[in-house]
Amino acid sequence: MTSNQTGSSAPDALLRRLSLLDCCALSDALDKLKLAGAVSGLPQLSGSGRIAGRAVTLRAGVGSPPPGPPRHLGAAAIETAKPGDIIVVEQKSGVEAGSWGGLLTLGAQLRGVAGVIADGPVRDIDEARSLGFPIFARGCTARTARGRIVELSSSAPVEIGDVEVHPGDYVVADSSAIVFIRPEHLEQVLEAAEAIAAREAAMAAALRAGKPIGEVMGANYEHMLKS
Repeated sequence: MTSNQTGSSAPDALLRRLSLLDCCALSDALDKLKLAGAVSGLPQLSGSGRIAGRAVTLRAGVGSPPPGPPRHLGAAAIETAKPGDIIVVEQKSGVEAGSWGGLLTLGAQLRGVAGVIADGPVRDIDEARSLGFPIFARGCTARTARGRIVELSSSAPVEIGDVEVHPGDYVVADSSAIVFIRPEHLEQVLEAAEAIAAREAAMAAALRAGKPIGEVMGANYEHMLKS
């Protein structure tokens, strides 16, 4: 297992349990329960280790910003976030423009944000690396958002991959994937994922004890998600 960071905005016991599970076990649990939530293709570009927390959402793209005083993209999300929250950004406009940058990273880290997940390009990734701040994103760019994209909404549903993410959803991100879990499904997903992880740990122990891999990874393993 990797090191992990957890948010204090979720019930402590549930979030502690969630932070001990990797995204593969959680994805398997979602499959078992026939729930959506796993998203691939957003690699970790800075920081290290798994992060777990609750979502603060931001949507950026082409168009007109909401009414009110002008605000820098992402500032409202940082100000909304509690220590340990994870900022989740949708920037699927097709315009190459940074949906997150260096000053935002610093501001988020000082706020206690656990990390950022961006379905879109981010910039100033070297600054995030120097701060050890976890960012998972679709890619990198040097192009500014100024004159290209604006903040369309904050604290409203966003789409990451093919998953609709709501403010307050549970989030786990590691080197394999990102997993989003609705609060009403959390305990059910935890129970299923913990059972899967325990079973795989027992299988690993059997392999180390000399049991043949074909026997360990037989029909029982193949049908594990159906039982």
